[in-house]
Amino acid sequence: MSIPEGSFDMGYEGPLANPGEGEGPVRRQHLSSYRIGEATVTNRQYAAFVEATGHVTQTERDDWSFVFDALVSDPSAVRGRVVGAEWWCAVAGASWRQPYGPGSSVQQLTDHPVVHVTAHDAEAYCAWTGTRLPTETEWERAARGGIEGAVYPWGDELLPGGTPRCNIWQGDFPRTHTGEGGQLGTAPVRSYPPNGFGLYQAVGNVWEWTSTPNDIKRVRRGGSYLCHDSYCNRYRVAARDSSLPGDATGNIGFRVAVSGAKE
Repeated sequence: MSIPEGSFDMGYEGPLANPGEGEGPVRRQHLSSYRIGEATVTNRQYAAFVEATGHVTQTERDDWSFVFDALVSDPSAVRGRVVGAEWWCAVAGASWRQPYGPGSSVQQLTDHPVVHVTAHDAEAYCAWTGTRLPTETEWERAARGGIEGAVYPWGDELLPGGTPRCNIWQGDFPRTHTGEGGQLGTAPVRSYPPNGFGLYQAVGNVWEWTSTPNDIKRVRRGGSYLCHDSYCNRYRVAARDSSLPGDATGNIGFRVAVSGAKE
């Protein structure tokens, strides 16, 4: 999608802000025109890249990745759990090809976002397609969809008219998922209406890598299918988080960007 040159208010200082994560202060930002993917890169798209280049992702080389416990395909493949976040399991054999571990496949998930990719794996895809990762400033402007100061890409109500607009956790995290308006795990990348700029699922579904550094880490935006206001309300356009660029999990993906307006 083409995002025209312009200015916008970036950041958030309201009661939903996460202290210390750099959401505020609200500041005026100006950007030249650029293009950004209307959706996150899918398993189908990433498979085409791998077939053409032979790229092997970090999780494939390591032969393990983090999977949400309710999605693990083979409990015997669990090597350990994250202390304090025991719902994250280190699963032998998990990768973008086997997102839930041994026995799973992306065959029925071709239009879902690719996951278990590091920032470096994402950048390798970008190099092949002649694109790049967006900066977090570009990401936020596009995610806002032209609505100044709103909490979400569609406005300030999480459920406008009672209708879910993103794939986040529904129920009592992490024990019970009701499935109301969302699903356990990723959803197809165009499952919900786009925002005013034509972007699909800028929040929820999967975290998205950006090119912006945060010390030795890399900023991620958008939240994921595991976000819930009881512990993680980062499915907001100003919310941010970061990980080492070599990290990969079952809820991190990416979308691409290109400098300049579409000719």
